[in-house]
Amino acid sequence: MPDDHSGLVADAAIQGFTREGLAAFNRQFHALVDARKLANVVTLIARHGEIVNLDAYGVLDISAETPAPAKTDSIFRIASMTKPITGAAMMMLWEEGKWALDDPVARHIPQFEGLKVRRKDGDPVAQASPMTMAQLMSHSAGFGRAAEYADHNLRGGDLQDMIDVLAKLPLSFQPGKDWRYGPSVDIQGYLVEQLSGQGLDEFFEQRLFAPLGMTDTGFWVEASKGERVARIHRYDDDGQIRAAGPGNIFNTAKPKFLAGGGGLVSKIEDYWRFAQMILNGGEFEGRRYLKASTVELMHTNVLEPGVNVTLYSPDARGLGFGMDFAIVQDPAAAKTSQGIQSFYWGGAFGTWFWIDPINDMIVIGMIQNVAGSTPDGAPLVREASARAAYAAMTDRRS
Repeated sequence: MPDDHSGLVADAAIQGFTREGLAAFNRQFHALVDARKLANVVTLIARHGEIVNLDAYGVLDISAETPAPAKTDSIFRIASMTKPITGAAMMMLWEEGKWALDDPVARHIPQFEGLKVRRKDGDPVAQASPMTMAQLMSHSAGFGRAAEYADHNLRGGDLQDMIDVLAKLPLSFQPGKDWRYGPSVDIQGYLVEQLSGQGLDEFFEQRLFAPLGMTDTGFWVEASKGERVARIHRYDDDGQIRAAGPGNIFNTAKPKFLAGGGGLVSKIEDYWRFAQMILNGGEFEGRRYLKASTVELMHTNVLEPGVNVTLYSPDARGLGFGMDFAIVQDPAAAKTSQGIQSFYWGGAFGTWFWIDPINDMIVIGMIQNVAGSTPDGAPLVREASARAAYAAMTDRRS
């Protein structure tokens, strides 16, 4: 069932879309829900600073006796889409002179001084050069993939407990020489607290969420909003969607571990406000959050030549990485329909977004599936949305 508030918001023709193309964009996602491949989906397209398409379809909990409809103000666990927000917080502190790109990480986290680097054979060795803050911001500082820390429960305590555990473990590779998706942004969350003197939740709320008008974004959901939270779903053996597990777990009070790498919940318009600020070069509704040059740096590749963003495939090509954003450098090599120079990320339960600076466009989508961001964890919603969004555009550049 569609949300009564779904559909066109601004004049599509003025913003360079056809109404027919946007309707087709929505229909493909409705079809996935009708085929029980998704329980729900909420999508948004914005261009030239205006939301031109906002759509919600399906139900929040497919197992409920009387399922509540998905709406455009439904709340989703955005998981790793928390990371760009943490990156923006870090860059605010960078502008204030609290850290520098070439600073050794150990200057700000003394427990990391002298960390050794693991080898396949033999004893760990010294770092060839100290891991830097720029490397920490781009998953290339030497920390391993999340699976490499499965026996250490990095999120089992608070942020300081995580640092204490990591300080006793060797790095997984020489800083700068690889890209691995692990605890780097949780470490950034710790640094936001250390450099600002505030809790990560307080910094986010005071410096980003409240001024941006992100009224439903945070590390926990107030009890009065609980009925608006989408349940996580999974597929059964015949490929049909089912509710995952007996409960619908989300934080209803401040958690002990404030995960800068993946702890937030949000609604789609809230995330658009953040993304639009970034696309605007750090400004939104007359207030400046970051300098335009800072935002440009955030989506400029900082990886060394030959280092690839290997999230789902060791053979990945065509992507760069900046300050907590992946960057489409070669769409064909990256096997994506997103436009060149677009920058993006996604969340483990299937939320996705990208910002296309050449076409002045933002696309955001939200679903809630177990492993929803992996190629076999849900339909390829990001790619489908990219094909349909650009097909609906009448004046595409690049």
